[in-house]
Amino acid sequence: MNQEILFISDLHISLEKPEITRRFLAFLQNRATQATAVYILGDLFDAWIGDDDPTPPNHKIRKQLKQLTASGTQVYLQQGNRDFLLGKKFSQDTGVTLLDDYAVIDLCGTSTVLTHGDLLCTDDLPYQAFRVKSHSPEWQQSVLSKPLLLRLLVARWYRLRSYFHKRNKAQEIMDVNQDTVLKIMHEHKSLRLIHGHTHRPGVHHFEINGQPAQRFVLAAWSKDAGEILCWNNTGHQIEVI
Repeated sequence: MNQEILFISDLHISLEKPEITRRFLAFLQNRATQATAVYILGDLFDAWIGDDDPTPPNHKIRKQLKQLTASGTQVYLQQGNRDFLLGKKFSQDTGVTLLDDYAVIDLCGTSTVLTHGDLLCTDDLPYQAFRVKSHSPEWQQSVLSKPLLLRLLVARWYRLRSYFHKRNKAQEIMDVNQDTVLKIMHEHKSLRLIHGHTHRPGVHHFEINGQPAQRFVLAAWSKDAGEILCWNNTGHQIEVI
C-alpha cells in the first residue's frame, strides 16, 4: 500500500494573516485527507499564549483539525519557538498528537529525525538561553497564570521585539550549526533530518561516518503560497499550494 506522509511547518497563523489561515483550512479539508499522516513541525501559530485563548482563528483551526483526525488521518505536532505553550487541552480538543523536541520515525525504511529546528541554531546564544528559561515548568506556569488580556499584550510585544532583534543579528547566527546537526543525527542513529524554523528551504547532502545523509528544510508559508513536503514509497516531492 502506497501510504503518503505530509510535512509542513512555519505557517505562523494569526488574525493578521487571513490568507494563510484560509489556505491551511483548505489544506485540512482537502489535501490532508488523502494522507496517512500529517506532521506539523512547529510554529503553526505566530504566537500561542495558552490553550484558553479564543482569539480568531483559533476555534476554526481546532474544529478543522478535529474533523481531520476523526476521519482517520493521523496528525502530529511539534511546538515551535512561537507556539511552545501549546498544551494538552489543545491536543485533546483536536486529536493531534504532540511530539517531543526530537522525534524519530521510520520514513519509508529510513530512520528520520523530526524537529522544529530552533535547537539546531546553537550559535544564537541569547536565544538558546531564553529557550531554556521559557521551557521551564515554573516560567510557563507563571505566564499561563496571568490574565488572558495581559498575555495577548505581552505576545504582541514579544513579536515586535523579536522582529527588531532579528534585524540586528548576522544571518549565519540564525541558521543551524552543522556540528550540532551531525551530533543530533548521530545520537538518534539517523541519516535523515527534517526541520523548519530557519525559513531557508532546501535539501542538504553530506556524510555521517561515510554514509550519505540528508537534511530537509521546510519552507515557511506566506500569503501567496504554502509548501508541503510529500513522501511516499516512490520518494518525495515538494508540492506548492
